[in-house]
Amino acid sequence: MDESHKKQDLDQSFRDSVATIGDDGKRVWINPLKPKGKLYNYRTCFSYLCLVILFGLPFVKLNGNPLLLLNVLERKFIIFGVVFWPQDFPLFGLATLTFVVFIVLFTVIFGRLFCGWACPQTIFMEMVFRKIEYLIEGDSAYQKALNRMPWNAEKIRKKGLKYTFFFMISFLIANTFLSYLIGVDELYKIVTEPLTEHIGGFISIIIFTGVFFFVFSYLREQACIVVCPYGRLQGVLLDRNSIIVAYDYMRGEKRAKIKKNEQRTAGDCVDCHLCFKVCPTGIDIRNGTQLECINCTACIDACDHMMERIHLPKGLIRYTSENQIEKRLPFKLTTRIVAYSGVLLVLLIGLFSALILRSDVETTVLRTSGMLFQEQSDGRISNLYNFKIVNKTFEEKHLTFKLEDFEGDFKFIGDSDLIIKGQGLREGEFFLIIEKKNIKKRSSKIKIGVYENGKKIETVKTKFLGKSF
Repeated sequence: MDESHKKQDLDQSFRDSVATIGDDGKRVWINPLKPKGKLYNYRTCFSYLCLVILFGLPFVKLNGNPLLLLNVLERKFIIFGVVFWPQDFPLFGLATLTFVVFIVLFTVIFGRLFCGWACPQTIFMEMVFRKIEYLIEGDSAYQKALNRMPWNAEKIRKKGLKYTFFFMISFLIANTFLSYLIGVDELYKIVTEPLTEHIGGFISIIIFTGVFFFVFSYLREQACIVVCPYGRLQGVLLDRNSIIVAYDYMRGEKRAKIKKNEQRTAGDCVDCHLCFKVCPTGIDIRNGTQLECINCTACIDACDHMMERIHLPKGLIRYTSENQIEKRLPFKLTTRIVAYSGVLLVLLIGLFSALILRSDVETTVLRTSGMLFQEQSDGRISNLYNFKIVNKTFEEKHLTFKLEDFEGDFKFIGDSDLIIKGQGLREGEFFLIIEKKNIKKRSSKIKIGVYENGKKIETVKTKFLGKSF
């Protein structure tokens, strides 16, 4: 049988519908067979490692501060002990662009490997909530029988116990999620102090709990199929060299049931449907790449198990590419991969350079709007300025201003000590006074050096107004 004939034999009707929606438009509930196998064991270990990191990271502190904090409300972010403020938005933009290009490159090469192995939705759904479901309700056949069963004591007990555990875990996830936003110390106050003092925090926990409970008890695989846009990006990002979970139709077709003591002339696929039964999104991987496929590898383990039983080589379903299946070509670097890699490298260099050059202190000095220059009694010229200093570190800063390129004096209005607490802000006003003879133009560009312990840490540019003499 030639290659074109084999490809035509594959069922293409799946492209007209979604596996979780029936012909009548109603939801098709998926109760997959409990997976088992080498890859599933690897995924389980990796998922538990990710869960330990996820639940433990909010408690990790560096110099008394969270290692990771994403406080959107106060627009303060701490990433690996480094504080980022709204003033660092360009840096965030560059980091976001770098991450997007990385995702594109990763998908071009490895398909949806992230979805199957590291996505929080997959980890919680398949490695936490689904395992609880198997433990309480049993495997696929028992779950379907329980769902068809009229409401009796057994069904109420099992469903009630399952959803109780679901709610408890959702509550735990909600608290963990909130700890990333406000920190574990603030979360502890919400939990331990009187409810009336933290109404907003309590409501947030209830809302987050409800959202997570809804996602993992009702929405489930629909979050990957309907909500998440990543699956739809596959059609744009994947090419024939991308590594995906795929069925080797060159080896498997034509499908036929196995018979005892037969001299097999059909393909290696024995049409056992195990790959379909274990799929958490309800697809048949033999139909080809589909947006519902999250590359979870459950079908690989199921197919390998069947191949072992009938003494055929494993790998009928495996990590591979379309070109490796059809043309038996090894993986190669394509022009697109090289181009994306080059762009990613440039962005990474720019990002790390920006991080290295990023100042611990950000100072803004602006001439007070609407104010003209003033001539002092001694003949010198003064301008009024507003300043703002943001301390991006956790340490207290003692700073001084020094005029560069010109000779002049600073006269602060109010406290002249530039002491800024860790993660603090200092605002104020000062007069800058310069000798009349040094003013050559109506508007002169000046530089103000910001010093800490005699070391210049930043240079601020502004203008000084005066009349030429």
